[in-house]
Amino acid sequence: MLCILYVNLVGACLGVVALLVERAMPALAMRRWLWLAVIGLSMFVPGYYRTHHSWSLLDGSVNGTAGHAAFSLVDLQWWAETDSYGPIINRIWLSLSAILIAWALANAWRVWQVIASSRSRDGDDSAAMIDGIPVVVTEEVGPATVGLLRTQVLLPRWALALPQSQRQYVLRHENEHRRAHDGLLLFIASLPLVLAPWNLALWWQLRRLSLAVEMDCDARVVDALGDAHTYGALLLTVAEAGSRSPHLQPAFLGSGMLERRLTQLLAPQRLSRVQRLVVPALAIALLTLVASMPHPVSGLPSQHHPTTSASARPEHP
Repeated sequence: MLCILYVNLVGACLGVVALLVERAMPALAMRRWLWLAVIGLSMFVPGYYRTHHSWSLLDGSVNGTAGHAAFSLVDLQWWAETDSYGPIINRIWLSLSAILIAWALANAWRVWQVIASSRSRDGDDSAAMIDGIPVVVTEEVGPATVGLLRTQVLLPRWALALPQSQRQYVLRHENEHRRAHDGLLLFIASLPLVLAPWNLALWWQLRRLSLAVEMDCDARVVDALGDAHTYGALLLTVAEAGSRSPHLQPAFLGSGMLERRLTQLLAPQRLSRVQRLVVPALAIALLTLVASMPHPVSGLPSQHHPTTSASARPEHP
């Protein structure tokens, strides 16, 4: 129980640091690498600190150093007794992991069915070429990019009726996802959730990573085609037209937060003078907190008790 709280606290602090750093980044800077680094650190720090920088609840020591007086306000014995809930927590943990695996397999099966039915309906196993980009035309699903190693662009039939000047933005967006292997990136980044589905901070970080992937893709499309206002208006048009169809990741509509993407495209906000001082100071303070906060463990640093060991020795006559 205490380990779960610690991991979530570390992830939340690092996530806030990423938000602060992202806020200070230039409008066209790539944000995905920032969130990938934070996800990696959120998984690495708790595991490393459990061995190299832990705090024992029973004797109040931090790797052999006396604990702080503030810890005396916490009922350490109660936290140590929460280990008795371990079997129940483990069963819930395994159940959640199994549900996530089943959900992922169900989504993969659904996508495969959409592609198979679209190709059988059109009577052609090859992808259609639209504006020079290979796509699979579906009835409703999309625009989206699916697949890990062999990615495919899904384009709903209603998108074919868009003027070519607008359709090129949709196709360029999905093709940018395909070229950047964003589907594989999001898949790899989400694997830790199977191991730790109780990590709420990681769920939030993955959502921010999904948004960063879409914002990076938006920036590349606008940089290539050059009209942010047309692109922003098209985002709203596609959001209205595709509101009834299922959404996939990565996709033109992304994971929501459409207002955030439009703001970044059309009116990126700059830091004020005060914010330029407060944002880095707060980020450094949170990083210092994460670096100095030991991993709590319920057992003693050394599991060997002198009294027990002495009583266990056989007596020699």
